[in-house]
Amino acid sequence: MKAVWFERKGPAADVLTYGEMDDPRPAPGEVRLRLAFSGINPGDVKKRLGTYQSAMAFPRIIPHTDGSGTVDQVGDGVSPDWIGKQVWCSYAQTYRPFGTAAEYTTVPVHCVAEAPQALDPAQAACLGIPGITGHRAVFADGPVTGRTVLVVAGTGGVGRAAVVLAKRGGARVIATVSKEHQLTEALSAGADHALLAGDHLAAQVKEIVPQGVDRIIEVAFSDNIHQDVEMLAIGGTVVSYSSRDDRPHIPFRSMVFNNLTARMIGYDDFPADAVSAAMKDVTAAAAAGDLTYPIGKTFPLEQTAQAEQALENRSVPGRVVVAVQHGH
Repeated sequence: MKAVWFERKGPAADVLTYGEMDDPRPAPGEVRLRLAFSGINPGDVKKRLGTYQSAMAFPRIIPHTDGSGTVDQVGDGVSPDWIGKQVWCSYAQTYRPFGTAAEYTTVPVHCVAEAPQALDPAQAACLGIPGITGHRAVFADGPVTGRTVLVVAGTGGVGRAAVVLAKRGGARVIATVSKEHQLTEALSAGADHALLAGDHLAAQVKEIVPQGVDRIIEVAFSDNIHQDVEMLAIGGTVVSYSSRDDRPHIPFRSMVFNNLTARMIGYDDFPADAVSAAMKDVTAAAAAGDLTYPIGKTFPLEQTAQAEQALENRSVPGRVVVAVQHGH
């Protein structure tokens, strides 16, 4: 098969190789996908760059954990009914060497969801990491029906999913954005209120919800935790999946007096039942047309290095995907 891989960490142009590899075979409990699209996420770039100063987990790595395609083989213990189904997948390159930047990949069957026929396969390839993370952030502490959820960066990958899923879950949703033109985008995604981030955000939120919000979905814990504490209701929770500072300073006393909870979530190690629930709800949201991602540019497989550079440099607005054209 044609595939893209790296055998050392570094810049995309220096370490990514496009060439031939043996076709993979599904192990017990796995399915094989004939890939149509590979979705790229910031975490894929960080793994290749060695952002977290981790060693190469495997001698050769095919990048990208999200993708879409057709199941063409199944391993032992997997129903043959999967064969021929259009699906989207995640976790392809999580604790595993070979991701979706290839013509074929194998994935544990519980990390695959059937894609509705009406769903664009390029969109399906964008659902994995952001959709599953957004779902976990919203529902890790139980249902949100009748609650108020504030989503920081509500038009980002995870933020957009969190807005949609919280709204579909019966919450009142407030989204924050960094740029004025994103206000309409956040409202279109389902937010009841969209606000510009800034020094006056807490006061604006308290005008909408005087008692404070029940949950905050946070992308920048170290930057925003002091402001988050101002906006949370007594007994509220801030759920964070990212932080610029690895050792953030927190307003402990305020959090204690208000009985606040800080929950950290990491996609790689979500419980299996949480992943299954997320894939079901994310698929339903995408099928309904509620969860869609603007795709800025599509690159062919052989230009995966340029695709990753576009994401890394933020030179393309919207999501970046790789199209896999078989036989090229």
